[in-house]
Amino acid sequence: MKFLHGISAFLLLGCFQNSSAQSSIERLLKPSDSLNNKRLKTIVISETVLGSTALIGLNQAWYADYPRSDFHFINDNAEWLQMDKAGHVFSSYHLGSLGANALKWTGASRKSQLLYGATLGLAFLTTVEVFDGFSANWGASLGDVAANVSGTALYVSQELLWKEQRIIPKFSFHTTPYASARPNVLGSSLPEQILKDYNGQTYWLSANIQSFTKSTVIPKWLNIAVGYGAEGMLTGEEGFVNTIFLPEKERYRQFYLSLDVDLTKIKTKSHFVKTILTVFNSIKIPAPTFEIKGSGGSKFHLLYF
Repeated sequence: MKFLHGISAFLLLGCFQNSSAQSSIERLLKPSDSLNNKRLKTIVISETVLGSTALIGLNQAWYADYPRSDFHFINDNAEWLQMDKAGHVFSSYHLGSLGANALKWTGASRKSQLLYGATLGLAFLTTVEVFDGFSANWGASLGDVAANVSGTALYVSQELLWKEQRIIPKFSFHTTPYASARPNVLGSSLPEQILKDYNGQTYWLSANIQSFTKSTVIPKWLNIAVGYGAEGMLTGEEGFVNTIFLPEKERYRQFYLSLDVDLTKIKTKSHFVKTILTVFNSIKIPAPTFEIKGSGGSKFHLLYF
């Protein structure tokens, strides 16, 4: 009996410690009601260190082995059927969302969240564009800059207009046979292919139905999403002859209509769960999808990702 009492006491202590740890995490993740200078300092230092580290690492991995040049622009708007531009919109939006939510956590004013937080993606990606401009192998792209501005504007304009994000850029990916044909360009591993193989990427605009209709019948988390993709690309240049998988020079766009879920609309009192749901809300869930091919024809996918 003493042994059982000892086990019971141990389990109760473990539950109490676990509950205490969870409470500490909840308190930590809960946004401050007023400006918390300690949190603000933490965010500023963290963003500075992480941003600088990322830029230094990018410079060493991407630019260091190539010759420098005077700053110059290039026109790459026709490359990759604009899939790279969609990627810039997505990245700028979500980096801006991250910056705004980080300042919200500190208790900073809404004006500061939009002015200094939502522009985080634009500032970071513009710096990368400057790196491109000084590289002889690349060049700064006004198309990329416009896409970066568009992603930031999508976030800020919704906050100003509706004080919520009703339309969210999302991303999905599936592997394709194109990467194996040119692994040096499209990626030799799954992580590389997710970043480089535009044939397998799909970019979405996911709109919350209930936010627009105000219907009490429609679930608050239900979204409708329109997507954009492209296929048949072994390189960015339009004139490159693709004789491996498709007829010569055939490259086509893809347009999608699907259902989705806004994870941030799922009710929970846990700030930890809210944080996880917010992070994963940038990913489009697999769902029934109708596809229209730019080359002609259409297709229904029972589940598309």
